[in-house]
Amino acid sequence: MKDKLTKYAELAVTVGVNLQQDQPLVINAPITAAPFVRKVAKIAYNLGAKYVHTEWNDEQLTKITLETATEDSLGTVREWKVKGLEQMAEEGAAFLSIVASNPDLLKEVDSKRVSIANKTQAEAMQQYRKYIQTAKVSWAIVSVPSQEWAAKIYPNLTPEEQISSLWENIFEVTRVNEADPIAAWNTHIDTLQNKLKVFNEKKYKKLYYNGPGTDLTIELPDEQVWLGGGLNNEQGTYFVPNLPTEEVFTLPVKTGVNGVVSSTKPLNLNGNLVENFSFTFKDGKIVEYQAEKGYDALRNILETDEGALYLGEVALVPNSSPVSKQNVIFYNTLYDENASCHLALGSAYPICIEGGAKLSKGELEAKGVNTSMIHVDFMIGSARLNITGETPNGEKEPILVDGEWAN
Repeated sequence: MKDKLTKYAELAVTVGVNLQQDQPLVINAPITAAPFVRKVAKIAYNLGAKYVHTEWNDEQLTKITLETATEDSLGTVREWKVKGLEQMAEEGAAFLSIVASNPDLLKEVDSKRVSIANKTQAEAMQQYRKYIQTAKVSWAIVSVPSQEWAAKIYPNLTPEEQISSLWENIFEVTRVNEADPIAAWNTHIDTLQNKLKVFNEKKYKKLYYNGPGTDLTIELPDEQVWLGGGLNNEQGTYFVPNLPTEEVFTLPVKTGVNGVVSSTKPLNLNGNLVENFSFTFKDGKIVEYQAEKGYDALRNILETDEGALYLGEVALVPNSSPVSKQNVIFYNTLYDENASCHLALGSAYPICIEGGAKLSKGELEAKGVNTSMIHVDFMIGSARLNITGETPNGEKEPILVDGEWAN
């Protein structure tokens, strides 16, 4: 176990953010992950990190704040903290988020109060988020188990077995169990790059989705760029934002989405689970939505701003991905989105359109790119999902058949 944890930490630093000599590393982590954070910090310093700064958080304190603080307090921003993150980004720091979530943390908290806090944070972090979404800086997200998360996935096991089983899931899908995890990741990235080459040459005009509860058409821009695996930051350093990652993705034309789409996995919205939900789109905008569970949390997200009612990402993942093969619902978007085709509400990644990183918000909107204070992925893939692509000359060809690559 100790050896695997060390390999996992090495992956986060060398493959995830790909830390360079004399580069600062900023870690965002829960206090329960302190032992793993220490491993990451030691590896970072051994690689020549300029400094390692850790932003600690505690879910129980977050819950206490959301339950008991005044609404005025929930709507207040700590400007010094926001400016600090922006300054470290401008200095070229790499940012590593370590997540150990509790899927049911906020299920009894007033969703309106959660919405106030989230919207306030989103407004304050717009510049920092731009640095992330345009790949100005290297960043990555990894997960470690929490007892609550493990219990949600494996309710019939003992607490010790729950944690052990979840760790094994994590090690398997992040390729830590391979003899040489870094070499395995290099091979995986090469495979994704080959798939990206095909999509970037095809330049599909539209994608047609068909499956249980889903009949959706998505228009893609002529200047679309498909991404996946990793990105190059402003200095040209290649990094892998998500460990694990199995997707290839681009952005839709903001007003070019029509039809109905239904979820196939629960969505964890800041400690609230939304289950069995669907959206109806007309000219890109959500005109109707439903949810069997978590409706209020979903409504509050959609009311964040105008862009929250439009899509910003189209992502394809084969149903047989290593994450999907674990045969569990992770209740964690980082994992579930890499087990399933998904879409994202809210802002698009500007780098998914040619020259997008240098465009202003107005210029992006003029090109049909959605902008918003949120970016929320939700899963729609299954073994019954079929996706057809329409080429620029009007020919239609299968992309996914029964959840798997057609070619």
